[in-house]
Amino acid sequence: MYRQHFGLKHAPLGKQIPELWDDGSLSTLGDRFQWLLESPGVGLLTGPAGVGKTAALRQLTQDLNPHRYQVIYLAETDFGRLDLYRGLALALGVEPAYRRAQLWRDIKARILELVDGKQILPLWIIDEAQNLPTEFFRDFPAFLNFAFDSRDLMTVWLVGHPALARTLDRAPYAALASRIQARVQLEPIIERERFKALIDHALTSAGCSHTLLADSGMELLRQASLGLPRHAGRILKAAMQIAVPKGLNHLPDELLQQAIEELR
Repeated sequence: MYRQHFGLKHAPLGKQIPELWDDGSLSTLGDRFQWLLESPGVGLLTGPAGVGKTAALRQLTQDLNPHRYQVIYLAETDFGRLDLYRGLALALGVEPAYRRAQLWRDIKARILELVDGKQILPLWIIDEAQNLPTEFFRDFPAFLNFAFDSRDLMTVWLVGHPALARTLDRAPYAALASRIQARVQLEPIIERERFKALIDHALTSAGCSHTLLADSGMELLRQASLGLPRHAGRILKAAMQIAVPKGLNHLPDELLQQAIEELR
């Protein structure tokens, strides 16, 4: 109802946004992403919750040619390592074997078939990777070893909170850390002008044709959201929902403050 009231096509900063705002901050990720498509390997993408990691990768993968890349997305990471490999097997069309050794052999045979027989590169995106079991970090390099470690046949992106990078830099996981070819960390958008540009882009792309926020309201939103797009979007949505029964077509500061309080 709030979308109709404000004439919006979708929620500002919501999942339906057709194009993410980028003043260059996402360009590095785009470059590294392309690198790992051209030269398969492991990438590490970190950032605080709500900064837009998954949204950025979703945008980067949405136009990939399915005849060249098989995108496999996994977000259920709080399970045992065997469950993770079984999930990968199912995504690749392999019946998961009971024993890990056979499961690995079957998955790797399927990857070889895709790459050599069909020229399709598997792209495995593991979200919430900070929750992966430590055993996975230890044995994953062995799984990635193809033909005496002479070939790299799949691209993997590990995506998670900043603590993930610190975990992988510990000595027990040196083998995996040494395979990481690209590291990108997304930061909150805390600078005033950049944050305003983000919100203006979000509102315009959603279809808003008039000014919703005063400068003071923009600053209130920036501070309350901590520069995190997801949090800013939640506050805007709540404020708009509060504005509808009041018949308001803008978001006064006191209404924004009410939305912020209700979301705490």
